[in-house]
Amino acid sequence: MPKLKVDGIEVEVPAGATVLQACEAAGKEIPRFCYHERLSIAGNCRMCLVEVKPGPPKPQASCALPAADNQEVFTTTPMVKNAREGMMEFLLINHPLDCPICDQGGECDLQDQSIAYGRGHSRYTENKRAVTEKYMGPIVKTVMTRCIQCTRCIRFAEEVAGVEEIGAIGRGEDMQITSYLEGAVTSELSGNVVDLCPVGALTSKPYAFEARPWELKKTLTIDVMDAVGTNIRLDSRGHQVLRALPVINEDVNEEWASDKTRHAVDGLVRRRLDRPFVRRDGKLVEATWDEAFAAIADLKAGKSVAAVHGDLLDCETMFAAKALLASMGSTLLEGRQTGMDYDTSSMAAVNFNTTIAGAERADAILLVGTNLRWEAPLVNTRIRKAIKRGAKVFAIGPEVDLTYKVTWLGNDLSVLAKLPKPAMDAFKEAERPMVIVGGAALKGGHGAALKLAKAYNVVRTLADGSAWNGFNVLHFSAARNGGLMLGWAQPGGIADVAAAKPKLVFFLGADEVDFSKFDNSFKVYIGHHGDKGAAVADVVLPGASYAEKSGTWVNLEGRVQRGERAVFPPGDAREDWTILRALSEKLGTVLPFDTIEELRAAMALDCPDLATTGLVTFPWNPPAIDAKGEGEVTYPIKDFYLTNAICRASPTMQRCSAELVHGQAFAEAAE
Repeated sequence: MPKLKVDGIEVEVPAGATVLQACEAAGKEIPRFCYHERLSIAGNCRMCLVEVKPGPPKPQASCALPAADNQEVFTTTPMVKNAREGMMEFLLINHPLDCPICDQGGECDLQDQSIAYGRGHSRYTENKRAVTEKYMGPIVKTVMTRCIQCTRCIRFAEEVAGVEEIGAIGRGEDMQITSYLEGAVTSELSGNVVDLCPVGALTSKPYAFEARPWELKKTLTIDVMDAVGTNIRLDSRGHQVLRALPVINEDVNEEWASDKTRHAVDGLVRRRLDRPFVRRDGKLVEATWDEAFAAIADLKAGKSVAAVHGDLLDCETMFAAKALLASMGSTLLEGRQTGMDYDTSSMAAVNFNTTIAGAERADAILLVGTNLRWEAPLVNTRIRKAIKRGAKVFAIGPEVDLTYKVTWLGNDLSVLAKLPKPAMDAFKEAERPMVIVGGAALKGGHGAALKLAKAYNVVRTLADGSAWNGFNVLHFSAARNGGLMLGWAQPGGIADVAAAKPKLVFFLGADEVDFSKFDNSFKVYIGHHGDKGAAVADVVLPGASYAEKSGTWVNLEGRVQRGERAVFPPGDAREDWTILRALSEKLGTVLPFDTIEELRAAMALDCPDLATTGLVTFPWNPPAIDAKGEGEVTYPIKDFYLTNAICRASPTMQRCSAELVHGQAFAEAAE
């Protein structure tokens, strides 16, 4: 490990570290535009200049200079100061004076660093160059005259997203960044280039000219568009969420977010349920809360009651509904609304045990019935990192572009009984083998996948003494693991609920159910959007979206996380658990909690793992399931951008679906 001095401070850094990283270890701030911790080194912008001895008597780019023993690094000498001022002057020669109308204003690296490291004037009076705008799709807005050619967007597209659709044309002053043939970027992670761009060249198209950062209230919460549990910050003004940005969490999402996470938020103010409705004479008509509750109470369902939760629900609401049904004498709870019925007797057998971050360390990976790119884009990026370390990837299912090299083994789960020789050899030789079972394979391949995991010893103790569990089930519903931990599962899935023919069924944000199976039941829909569930309900009770309530969610690896309320629900809508608490009074079975703190205390007694945030480790005790794998794989997600009610209400997601999934062409007006 090299030891060197930075401005007289001695630091020791890992082998292979750069001088820039050594400076940061010493607490020195080094300006940069092209350098990014998660991308390869480009050395384009030259803002990170420092003076190094021994070495040539000139400033050197610290991002591309390896740290070495006995180096002396100086970050504040007159030479360094003049060099940085000169580089900033060069960068601003062609940069337009757009700050008053630029969406990056207030959170722009170029603004900040020009104040901190630039001169107070420019010596250049020549005309600035102009660059035509480029089309990159419905997510990214371009003003390429502002571009300083840092190439962060190019490197992100190639190295992280795996979609090599952004590049540079021309040389020198004529260099321009563009997408391939100026087409829409097809990556599900394209919005991250907006965060990466250090100037206002790439900005968010849906958020354009909406607000300034200092006008917004910032709230930390958890994304519910998939089961990854991306940590996000919701920026809101008044009663509207204007944007969602990722928050750094190395164990979950690093600092990335999918386009659905970022841009489905404009669906939060559209097609909303903001008052109760009751069906009379075949039509839903507005009602008061008392009238809606009375319609449910008049049914006198007794024990003949069931509940089905949707994909976005928080644990607090699920626990309140479970408590309400328990007080009525029913245990008919189910959350797998699309009909899945896998064995849930062991949480470890339906959990992502390797953890999201741990997936990077795998050296042989088998994907069984999962389109990882659509079901969990940020797990897909971890698999790409594993491949860079030498991992081999095999897959069972219809062939799709996962952005990396995959050896496809066929489209029948019977392959699990005997892997082809290349996969077999790879798993025998692997130190850290990993199996990922998707929702498409759980019905016919859960037992076979567990048998394969046992045969190849994917749960083992490594040479260094650490434990390795390479068996993983990939959920794509944010509410799934929390619901399973709270007991929302019948042996036969939702078919058992339908077979019981309950008089009363609560659908808690459940819009993907086959409602024809409940034609003879009285249906109560508690949710936030006028989607499929509200259309068939007999009573509609307006609830709160994930942005409008404090809640607990458990991600696919069993990590308990909590989000806070960013805005209030619209109109007469209320937080879901408070609706159930108020309804319990009308039903004569009052729930024993009045505040969310009391509810969480009761929930912790019922499920201690939900008492505190953090990763829950489930003991490895897989059940004995029929190990005969059979059936073809059909991926459950048909359209990445329209997977839930919020997305379907979002104009941005509708546009992404039309253009990126269905190939519809959109003409752009000339500017």
